[in-house]
Amino acid sequence: MSSAAGPTRMRTEIAEQPAALQATIEALLPRRAEAAAVARDTRQILFIARGTSDNAAVYGSYLCQVHLGRLATLASPSIATTYRSRIDLSGVLAVALSQSGRTEEIAQTLVWAGDCGARTLAITNGPGSPLAEAAEVTFATHAGTEQAVPATKSFTTQLAALAVLALALGAPLDPGALQAVPGEIDAMLARPLELDPVAAELAGVPGVVVSGRGFAYAAALEIALKLKEACYLHAMGLSWADLLHGPIAVVDADTPAIIVAAGAGPALPGTVDLAQRVRGAGARAYAIGGGPDLAAACDLALPGPDLPEWLAPVGLVVPGQLLTEALARRLGIDPDRPRGLSKVTQTD
Repeated sequence: MSSAAGPTRMRTEIAEQPAALQATIEALLPRRAEAAAVARDTRQILFIARGTSDNAAVYGSYLCQVHLGRLATLASPSIATTYRSRIDLSGVLAVALSQSGRTEEIAQTLVWAGDCGARTLAITNGPGSPLAEAAEVTFATHAGTEQAVPATKSFTTQLAALAVLALALGAPLDPGALQAVPGEIDAMLARPLELDPVAAELAGVPGVVVSGRGFAYAAALEIALKLKEACYLHAMGLSWADLLHGPIAVVDADTPAIIVAAGAGPALPGTVDLAQRVRGAGARAYAIGGGPDLAAACDLALPGPDLPEWLAPVGLVVPGQLLTEALARRLGIDPDRPRGLSKVTQTD
């Protein structure tokens, strides 16, 4: 394991995100017309993904429904690969996401979607991959080689690609705000972050709830996944609306909550209320983002990005990545090579 000899690969790749985002945005913004052309005459969007890419798809779903007014859903690939059902997908844009582009199930499901009448687009860091070859249009991200098993820069560049897709499909959003994201992530990484107090407390608990709502929900899901993968922590990623419908009972002195929010937006007041309820149950609450209101409602806080709500998840996940890496090292775990995982996961 990398320790005193130098940073982990995961930490190095976290620091590479501003450059990866810059390259991805510069490469994809000029290709908006291609995405608009393949999506012409479609009215719904079907996202096909697994794992980290599925968390990115959650972000894409919010973008499309909030800012495009298009119904967007997450696919169940087993409908195609296990049950081999046929569905009328005319009028659907199928968007498949895979970091490597080599997960057979995802490529097969995209081919199936095309055979069922969908138009197809791939988002992948593998431009020559089977997934890229299966799609009518491919948005290749520019994350570069990612050696640590937990995805970091390949995830945030997927979010950037989805933001470009939303712009291509007519979302009334500012491309300039997207172009400002790499600089904001760079500024976040340059600021001191008080990770050790949070990591020290999480090192002593068996599990944690990670919660957000709206656009922040995708970041909460991804942070929970990273804590599972790299720290072997029983981390439950939930919308806080779902959390309040019963699972809130698991939050107690032994199960704290990490609460994730953009600095502004319609989901923020309820997020602050959730933090107060968590602490009222005798649990510790840790904020990621949410500005001063959420920080005041929590025991400890990690500042989030200065980004509009529609782009905030790209930055909100970064403190979660840094916390995961710090906690793994504190627990004596190599975050670069978690047990039982490989860089490309194949599913039947």
